[in-house]
Amino acid sequence: MRIRVQDVLQDEAEFLAGYDAQGYDRPSVAVDLVLMSIVDGAPAALLVRRDEHPHAGSWALPGGFVSVDEDLDSAARRVLADKAHMDGAYVEQLYTFGALERDPRMRVISVAYFALLPADRFAAALEADPALSLARITMPGDGKAQAAGKHGRLSLAFDHAEILGVAMQRLRGKIDYSSLAFALLPERFTLRALQDVHEAILGQSLNKSAFRRRMLDRGWLEPTGERETGASFRPAELFRFRPIIPNA
Repeated sequence: MRIRVQDVLQDEAEFLAGYDAQGYDRPSVAVDLVLMSIVDGAPAALLVRRDEHPHAGSWALPGGFVSVDEDLDSAARRVLADKAHMDGAYVEQLYTFGALERDPRMRVISVAYFALLPADRFAAALEADPALSLARITMPGDGKAQAAGKHGRLSLAFDHAEILGVAMQRLRGKIDYSSLAFALLPERFTLRALQDVHEAILGQSLNKSAFRRRMLDRGWLEPTGERETGASFRPAELFRFRPIIPNA
């Protein structure tokens, strides 16, 4: 029996016209942004203090619900501008969180987005919104992160301790073989600054000679011919990141 394409399309049109979209439960979808940096030698993330229930008074990642007329990436860019007061930052999907009771209001699935930024990129956002804080992030060992501000530990809303924990684990898993660390540095940096970033993310000290040899051997570093200024000792050489472009 020969099936005509026209008949198939007509059948599908009829099916969709009579389809009952209320036949299945439809959970809400949100996006949450993990915007991280290194501040005073430690990982830090941008948090916003909630002023409404649930979890009023707690701290949360900048986030929001996805509208029915926007895709996930568009929602993430909207939240980046409206809630984090930032634009131009490249964010990519980190993980999807869908525990049944992660939000006490209703069934909510959250797609977390992730970005690494130098600390100075947050200055304007922090000045524009006093509800924002660049909080220090630590990993006590249970897979969930803890956040601390100027006056001590911050209470995290929803499952955002878990989201931050996944972000930290992802960072630690990729930092040694990827170029992630360079996103946290200015255009010109010293080898000491590069090592500081690695140590802050890993939470441990690294052998200076072995680290520098490994970084130089990878071909990622390009000498600028310049040295840092304002040093009381012999100024260190400045480098820039040189991406390795694979052969066509």
